[in-house]
Amino acid sequence: MDDLLKTIGEKVAAALPNAVVDQTWAFGELTLTVDPTRNLDVLTFLRDDPAGQFVSIIDVSGADYPEREKRFDVVYHLLSPRLNRRIRIKTATDEETPVASATAVYPGAVWYEREIYDLFGVLFTDHPDLRRILTDYGFEGHPLRKDFPMTGFVEVRYDDQEKRVRYEPVRLNQEFRQFDFLSPWEGPPLPGDEKASGRS
Repeated sequence: MDDLLKTIGEKVAAALPNAVVDQTWAFGELTLTVDPTRNLDVLTFLRDDPAGQFVSIIDVSGADYPEREKRFDVVYHLLSPRLNRRIRIKTATDEETPVASATAVYPGAVWYEREIYDLFGVLFTDHPDLRRILTDYGFEGHPLRKDFPMTGFVEVRYDDQEKRVRYEPVRLNQEFRQFDFLSPWEGPPLPGDEKASGRS
């Protein structure tokens, strides 16, 4: 545990009552779990506080926990070049409740939040350009959600005869997850086959 980060965490909690829900330590870094309605207050405080000066945003990432009521975590990774310390700010939300965009505090969060919107479907209020960034125009769904099918919904291919890109529904040759494991192998016997047939 880093005493300096511990002091900063306590200072944030004291300066912004009811904003910090929890403080945890992992890999020598402090994570502050904050109320989703107060994330901008915490980010602004960490940026402007002379003792911290977390002026650089390193990353904003998302995580999906579908078993929870607030299934998404939005995680901000901040750096203080003056202290050479990192701190993590985490807030939770659901599919409908937007999170306040951090772009007013950290302009560099623009593309990170677009990526989280694109891949998880998390909404951000007051974002200057909230649209997809990695998936194609017209893409359906959010591919990093844990309930998104591994095969996707459509497959894309270029049709040389029509000279255009075609979108077609995914067709599985075998029913999804219903594999026939009893089909005989063709070719020479493989090591271990004798165990399956009962021979020794």
